[in-house]
Amino acid sequence: MSEAPQPATTAHRPSSARVLPALVLAMLAFSVVQTAVVPILPSLARELDVSGSSITWLMTANLLSAAVLTPMLGRFGDLRGRKPMLLVALGGLVAGSAIAVGTHSFTWLVIARVLQGAGGGVLPLAISIVRDELPKAKVTGGVAAISASMGVGSGLGLVVTGLLLEHWSYKSIFWMGLGFGLLAVLLVALRVPTDPVVDKAGGADPLGAVTLAGWLSALLVAVSQGNTWGWTSNRTLGLFAVAAVIALVWVAVEARVAHPLVDMKMMARPAVAFTNLSGLLMGFGMYGSFMVISNFAQTPEKLAHYGFTATVLHAGVMLLPSALGSMAAAPIGALLIARRGPRLPLVLGGVLGGASMVYLALRHGSEIDFYLASAVFGLGVGLAYAAMPAYINGAVPAEQSGIANGMNAVLRTVGGAIGTAVMAAILTGDTMKLPIPVSLPTLTAYEHAYWTAAVMCLIAGLVPFGIRRIKADAAESTTPGALDGAGTAAAVGEPATTGA
Repeated sequence: MSEAPQPATTAHRPSSARVLPALVLAMLAFSVVQTAVVPILPSLARELDVSGSSITWLMTANLLSAAVLTPMLGRFGDLRGRKPMLLVALGGLVAGSAIAVGTHSFTWLVIARVLQGAGGGVLPLAISIVRDELPKAKVTGGVAAISASMGVGSGLGLVVTGLLLEHWSYKSIFWMGLGFGLLAVLLVALRVPTDPVVDKAGGADPLGAVTLAGWLSALLVAVSQGNTWGWTSNRTLGLFAVAAVIALVWVAVEARVAHPLVDMKMMARPAVAFTNLSGLLMGFGMYGSFMVISNFAQTPEKLAHYGFTATVLHAGVMLLPSALGSMAAAPIGALLIARRGPRLPLVLGGVLGGASMVYLALRHGSEIDFYLASAVFGLGVGLAYAAMPAYINGAVPAEQSGIANGMNAVLRTVGGAIGTAVMAAILTGDTMKLPIPVSLPTLTAYEHAYWTAAVMCLIAGLVPFGIRRIKADAAESTTPGALDGAGTAAAVGEPATTGA
C-alpha cells in the first residue's frame, strides 16, 4: 500500500499569500491561452489560407492534448513531486506560445497548440499543492480560488483577444500567452516550495497511459469533427466505435495492474463519479454558451434582424461579467463549503447556470440581457468549479489527489468539446435563406441552443443529490492524515447522514 504522507506542521507551511498567487496565475495563464483563439478562428483561416474545417484543428488539437496530458501530469505529480510537474506543464505552454509567435505555418501552429495543451495539468497539480502545502484553514479557499480561476481566465481570454486585435495582428494573442506563461514559471519557481513525493510505493502504468490517450483521442476527434464530416459518416461512427473499444480495454487494464494510472475503485466512489458527471455537464454548458453568445453578438443585425453587429472586442466585453462572476464565486464558494459542505455551492452553480440560459432563451433583444445573464452564469460556474475539488479531495487520499482532480479536469474538457460540437450542430442545422451567399442561423436555432445549455446546467445541479455520504466514502479508503490534508472530511464533505 502507498504510504500516507505525514502532515506538515503549520509552522513549516508557507503562507497562502506567498504560494496562492503563483498557482492562480498559472491557472489563468492556461485558461486564457486555451480560449483566446476561439474568436479569431475565421480570421486565422484567411490569414493562413486554410479551410474553415481545417482551422478548427487549432481548438481540437489543444483540447485533445489537454485531455490526454492532464491526468498523466497529475499522476506523475503524485509519483515525482507536484512542483516539478507543474513546471513541466507550464514549460509546454511557454514552448507552444514561443513556436506560435515565430511561425507562419499552419502545421507548426497546430503543433504549438498541442504543446500549449500541457498547461491543462496545472489544475490538478495546483489543487494538490494547495492541499499539501497550505495551512488547513486556508485549503478550502485556496482550492476554490484556483478552480474558479478557470472560468475567470476563459472569460478574460475572449475580452483580451478582442482588445489586442483592435491594435495588433493575431500574433499578439500568442505573445500574450508567452508573457503570461513566463511570468507563471518565474513565480512558481520562486514561491512554490519543493514538495515531497506523496506516493513512494506507486509505479508507472505505460499501458494505462497509452489506452487512455487512445480512447480520448478517438472520442474528441469524432466529437470535434462530427459537424464537418457528418455525424453518420463512416469516419465519425468508426471513431466512436474505436473510442468505445479502447475505453473498455483501458478499464480492464486499470483493474488488473498493480499501480494503475487511474484507480477504478476510486473513480467509482459516488463522491468522485457524480462530481465528474457534474463537471462534464458544466463544461458542456460553459464552453457551449460562450460560443453561442459570441456568435449571437457578432451577427449582423440588418441581415438577421437579431444580434448586435458586435466586433470581436465588443462580443468579448459582453462575456466579461462571466469572468467577474467567477471571481466573486471563489470566496462565496469557500464560505459555503466551510459551513455547509460542497453540495450547496454545486447545486447553486447548476441552478444559476441553468437560470441564466433560460433567461436568454426568453429574453435576448437587448445587450443588457446578455450582461446580466453572463454575470449570473459566471457566478454559477465559479461556485460549481469551486465545489468539485472539495468533493474529490474529501473522498480520496492525498496520494491520489492529483490523478483524481486530473480526471475531473479531463471530463470538463470533454464536456466542453461535446458542448461546442452540439451547439454548432444546432446552429448550422437551422439556417435562414438570404439573398447573399452567407449562412446565418435562425433566431429559433439560438433559442434551442440556450435551452440545451440550460438543461445541461440544471441536470448538473441535480447530480450532487446522488452523493449520500462523502464522509463515509472517504473513511472507507483513506487514512485520517489524508482526510486532514483535504481540510478534514467534515469541512469539505456532507454530513454522514445526508441524502437518500
